[in-house]
Amino acid sequence: MHQRARNRWRLACVAFASLLVGHAYAQEEDAANARPVKAVADSRIAVGRQGSFPLYLSSDWTSPQPAITHAVIVLHGRLRNADVYYESAKTAQAAAGEAGKTTIMIVPQFLAQVDVDAHKLPPDTLRWSLVGWEGGATALAPSHASSFEALDAILAKLADRRLFPNLKRVVVAGHSGGAQVAQRYAIAGKGEAALSRERIDVRYVVANPSSYAYFSADRPEPSIAAQCPGYNDWKYGMDERPPYLADKSPAELEKGYVSRDVIYLLGTRDTNPNHSALDKSCMGRAQGPYRYARGHAYVEAMAKRDAGTPHHKAWDVAGIGHDGDKMLTSACGLAALFDVGTCETTSQQSSKR
Repeated sequence: MHQRARNRWRLACVAFASLLVGHAYAQEEDAANARPVKAVADSRIAVGRQGSFPLYLSSDWTSPQPAITHAVIVLHGRLRNADVYYESAKTAQAAAGEAGKTTIMIVPQFLAQVDVDAHKLPPDTLRWSLVGWEGGATALAPSHASSFEALDAILAKLADRRLFPNLKRVVVAGHSGGAQVAQRYAIAGKGEAALSRERIDVRYVVANPSSYAYFSADRPEPSIAAQCPGYNDWKYGMDERPPYLADKSPAELEKGYVSRDVIYLLGTRDTNPNHSALDKSCMGRAQGPYRYARGHAYVEAMAKRDAGTPHHKAWDVAGIGHDGDKMLTSACGLAALFDVGTCETTSQQSSKR
């Protein structure tokens, strides 16, 4: 066989092998995501009259909590395993020392129909599609509540001065799929307004998401975007936004986002382009090859926008890959969640041009 023909044959084999590996990863990802959760959170909050939303709480919020000065909301990943994230949240709380003692840890749980069926949950339990909750999609039942409305309900509860007379700060944090929620909620969320009226600060901590919502049509990988219909649709861009976001223009959403306190936590070892839970759609790949690169590309793109991002910070979390527990309990995680200690990072803070 001619050398050129052999080379083409090798390339074809490599491409086919890559396709098989990618298919295997996708099957693994889908299978894990489609299984019912092992545990359902033991507390509930009403989302208006639209349904009941489960969550874990480290303190009883049915009676006044004058000792609480901080609240940290930790959003689980795509497996909906709030029980695992609650354990990480409590570990971080303990590691925060005195600051942790005056903090309430809250871990919501966005359930799917398979979870409601498996655990025989009441019919008023809100449930979403397997991944729709990551971008604020409407619930499948018992109403059309956005997953963001569920977070609004939590923030409204925390804004109640009869329950939390001394609350000073609320942190909305997430890792992986939960970080996708945190980043999009920082753009679109309406719950912050109630806290602001009570002079309660809000921070958003975005740790290792697979993708981000862009405000322009530009992407780090333009050749991929060019071959990807809908690459700029929500949750990746500003087109085709869900009803929750319909009352504001992209410019208004960006203005709100830029004004918010956001910390991006980026694990320096989250660099596997074949990670089983990485978004490998063309919309995701247009943002970069892996999470660490996608994070820095987004931070840099936002810093170059007209308004810059004077209230946003990007912190590298050295030596950590795609591990929610290690990210949240790292020195950088504790600094972001509790303002305890410092984050030794070489990454830059975004700023106005």
